[in-house]
Amino acid sequence: MPPNSSFFARVKTPFQRKYGEVVFPAVLSPAMSPCVLAAAVKEEKTWLESLLHRHGAILFRGYDSSSTASDFNDVVEAFGYTELPYVGGAAPRTKVVGRVFTANESPPHRKIPFHHEMAHACIPEHPGKLFFFCEEEAASGGETPILLSYVVYEKMKEKYPDFVKRLEKVGLLYTRIMGEEDDPSSAIGRGWKSTFWTTDKIVAQHRAAKLKMKLEWTENGRVKTIMGPIPAIKCKEMMPTPRKIWFNSMAAAYTAWGDQWNDPKKTVSFGDGDPLPENIIHDCLKIMEEESIDVPWRKGDLLMMDNFAVLHARKPFTPPRRILAALCK
Repeated sequence: MPPNSSFFARVKTPFQRKYGEVVFPAVLSPAMSPCVLAAAVKEEKTWLESLLHRHGAILFRGYDSSSTASDFNDVVEAFGYTELPYVGGAAPRTKVVGRVFTANESPPHRKIPFHHEMAHACIPEHPGKLFFFCEEEAASGGETPILLSYVVYEKMKEKYPDFVKRLEKVGLLYTRIMGEEDDPSSAIGRGWKSTFWTTDKIVAQHRAAKLKMKLEWTENGRVKTIMGPIPAIKCKEMMPTPRKIWFNSMAAAYTAWGDQWNDPKKTVSFGDGDPLPENIIHDCLKIMEEESIDVPWRKGDLLMMDNFAVLHARKPFTPPRRILAALCK
């Protein structure tokens, strides 16, 4: 276990969960007052990275000096990680300041299922670190459930060994239809122009090819995207030993990637094109719900996650609520 820090105090909260000797997530508050979070991060980056490697996620709470989007950007910059642009993602988002953009802007009554950021994308490098920041609390609801990915893998393998074996062998195929512009009513409503950061179809075609994504243009400016096959299981260096993780968007796609152009049950399949068994997907969702913990947001909270170790979701909420995000390599 990492030694204590002179800048950060470990805090116990009712929503934490224990796996062996590891408490999930780690929760930190200022060990001294006043304390500027960005400055503390610069002083204790190595200690914080060791803590993240062990716990998978860190919630920073009680930092009054970190209350704006610019403050959040300063903290992300303080870690010194390379920025990862949000190219190829499905969720509608808006850039706010610096490296900061809004979290998924889908309607507040919709639940966003568990997923790893960009796990559905065949990109050269997936986000390694994911940051969330609470700029404004919800009137009610709006918690962010989080879940250790290796736990899902182990429970699914125990219950459905043949299914998991096939997933490891053939991976997953993701299919989605996008319009030209963003559709804020859909959790996957990002249009192809903002997905590929261009209004030119030829440029979009080239950028899709770099993501190993096939495009089939349809009428009215829409495009069908085919991604994969993509590995559904990865191996992650974790404490105390490497573990296999459930790094995919299978359950999220199958149950939530539906809108005016997409049937969610057709958005994801085995990598060889065969349909997925619905009963197993819903059982996987049940396992995720049972093993997850809900992070209740307070203004100024900052949640840092290892995107490979931890899945995250979003519960419905009553506005206002504003959560900001940043992705890093």
